[in-house]
Amino acid sequence: MYDTGIQSVWYRWFGELTVTSDTAAEPDTLDVIEVATAMLMRNFELLRRRGTGVGELDRADYLLLRTLSAIGPSDIVGLAAALGLDPSTAGRQVSAMAAKGLIERNPSPTDKRRSVISPTKTGLARMRTTRTARRRLAGEMLADWPEADLRTLGEMFTRYNRTVAAHFLLGEDERSEPPAATVLDALLPAGS
Repeated sequence: MYDTGIQSVWYRWFGELTVTSDTAAEPDTLDVIEVATAMLMRNFELLRRRGTGVGELDRADYLLLRTLSAIGPSDIVGLAAALGLDPSTAGRQVSAMAAKGLIERNPSPTDKRRSVISPTKTGLARMRTTRTARRRLAGEMLADWPEADLRTLGEMFTRYNRTVAAHFLLGEDERSEPPAATVLDALLPAGS
């Protein structure tokens, strides 16, 4: 049961808030997950708009810089694959970030037709500032959660993100095999 203590609260597909007593039938788990995911996306947008200091970098710039910091310099194709983007989208993002001084492009030492993308010192500094602000805000909001609950939340987010990546970024053949290391593995501390 999805229990709030006194009553179970859940959202129905059609958006009506339904409060059920503890003796009522449990809601369908996939309904709860679907609505919780929609609410989570809305809450992330709310955090982006209202989170003090969290807006140092936008989400796309931050994730690209975190990825480059974790995996090292990369060409557009490798970066696009790591982020689950098509190369043209990654290329536009890289161009915009280069104009802001967040990343730099250098010719590949092995193939002059390709560029290798690296974060600049400014990009890394802004990434660290954004990361610190996000961690501070998360710490404030979750301060009364027990450590075990925080660990479980992190594990579930990580598992969910790996599942989404496997579903959308891997081919059918790759899905049946144990997942290879992903950019998520590079971004997270060892043992996560």
